Amino acid sequence: MTLIKHELKRGKISLIVWTASIGLLMAICIFLYPEMKGDMEGVTEMFSSMGSFTEAFGMDRLNFGTLIGFYGVECGNILGLGGAFFAAITAIGMLSKEEKDRTAEFLLTHPVTRIRIITEKLCAVFFQVLLLNIIVFTLSIGSIAAIKEEIPWKELLLMHSAYLLLQIELSGICFGISAFLRQSGLSIGLGLTVVMYFLNLTANITSSASFLKYITPFSYVESADILSDGSLNASYILAGMFFTVAGIVAAYLKYNRKDIH
Repeated sequence: MTLIKHELKRGKISLIVWTASIGLLMAICIFLYPEMKGDMEGVTEMFSSMGSFTEAFGMDRLNFGTLIGFYGVECGNILGLGGAFFAAITAIGMLSKEEKDRTAEFLLTHPVTRIRIITEKLCAVFFQVLLLNIIVFTLSIGSIAAIKEEIPWKELLLMHSAYLLLQIELSGICFGISAFLRQSGLSIGLGLTVVMYFLNLTANITSSASFLKYITPFSYVESADILSDGSLNASYILAGMFFTVAGIVAAYLKYNRKDIH
């Protein structure tokens, strides 16, 4: 627990900044909805006729005139990308920072096994991701209540659960990568997130590339799919959990054998 507390203290500024930024942007979008609601029907018709562009973002299957349709596009993109970036940044340096900051000698001379170091650092990553999502979800519910709209609990819970799974998968993959690094992997974490995002756009546009949906975690946070099906796609999630476990296992195997400078 000592190492978990240390990592949480170490990353509290980043957690506060990312949570506040994502939560504030989502709240602003929600507060804008009553002013824009009357114009959304025309926007829905316009987007539905824009071909590949709307297919890439699933906007051809969402009704912007409803709160949940508007929320799925505007707030979904904020939490999807913002949360993914936070998860990747947090995890990608978790096992490499001791060498980068030259604190490995201090940590590893203590009576603590590498297994415990990995486990507590992983718990710290997942705890920060979970905390961000809980706070953002609470702010979203509060904002919807503030504009006196009916809260679509089922749809919101499904969407936010999908975003949490997205962030857990990216965390697991980046955590595994961090075991192989000796310096900051910030660019790797951000680059991986962007690549995954565009793989999903490609899969949405081109039917021949639909197999990419089993590779990118952004496949199961498609608001249009969640709202139309009323559930999450189990096959995509199972594929995502495979990559998550693979990243975590790689972290344990590599870090236990790593010659740490």
